[in-house]
Amino acid sequence: MSDTKKMWAMAITALVFAALFICIGLTATNYGYFLSRRVPKVLAMVLAGIAVAQSSLVFQTITHNRILTPSIMGFDSLYVLTQTLLVAVFGGFSFFLINTYINFAIAVTVMVGFSLLLFGFYFGKDGRNLIVLLLIGLILGQVFSSTASFFTMLMDPNEFLVVQSKMFASFNNIKIELVYLCLPLLLIASFLLYRMHRTLDVFWLDKDNAISLGVDVQKTTRKALILSAVLIAMSTALIGPVMFFGLLVTNLTRELFRSYEHRVLLVGCSLMSICTLLVGQWVVENLFKFDTTLSVVVNFAGGLYFLWMLLKNRVV
Repeated sequence: MSDTKKMWAMAITALVFAALFICIGLTATNYGYFLSRRVPKVLAMVLAGIAVAQSSLVFQTITHNRILTPSIMGFDSLYVLTQTLLVAVFGGFSFFLINTYINFAIAVTVMVGFSLLLFGFYFGKDGRNLIVLLLIGLILGQVFSSTASFFTMLMDPNEFLVVQSKMFASFNNIKIELVYLCLPLLLIASFLLYRMHRTLDVFWLDKDNAISLGVDVQKTTRKALILSAVLIAMSTALIGPVMFFGLLVTNLTRELFRSYEHRVLLVGCSLMSICTLLVGQWVVENLFKFDTTLSVVVNFAGGLYFLWMLLKNRVV
């Protein structure tokens, strides 16, 4: 089957499950209320899926490693720490948590600011190894996670419930205002990444060959990492952290398409991500009857896939 047919098959699958989410149970009397709740929920899954997939794919291309995602840089842990500190300092019903826009702005600003500081340190001097950057991000992620755990131990149980609701991805408590705010941000970031697809293709040839072919490796790396940080920050602030989701969908996409072209991989990975979220959430709601959450299923499947890749030596 050609790549185009595979994309059409995934697009049709996504549309079918999106229609199931939106249309089932609608009547002439309740359609207004249900559409106002269901359409933003489906749109949130689409936005989050595209953001996580594209940021993870580009991040793996830049780092030349299929087991790395932006989560390795500590973004998920930083988001949880930010929400924990807001509750610990200002309380669970403070303006910074209740106001959707303020909370979203704080979370995105902190994560993007952290990425700029980290990347500024890396690009500040020549000769810095990318592995050093990844190790620093990994260590800081553990520091953020440990600090958040420390503060949660000191919290009142009622305030801990507020923090706990932020620790896992959820599509059932989506803030409708944020969905329409994230849409233009996603379109801009995705457009800028897609414009880089030819340059990103050259990165498959490694750094030295890319330089010999006229690619400004440092500039491209900086731009790609910053765009990836913006996308993952937006997705995490919108739905919460999903650790292994990017790893899962990017590697499944590469197995399915077997292409080196990023114009194919970016679109294919986005469709794969959307299908996974829509199908997975539908299964959680209709087969498991909300006995579990999609993030738990994704992290479980992604963790097993991660171990399988390591054991089979399929990391490239």
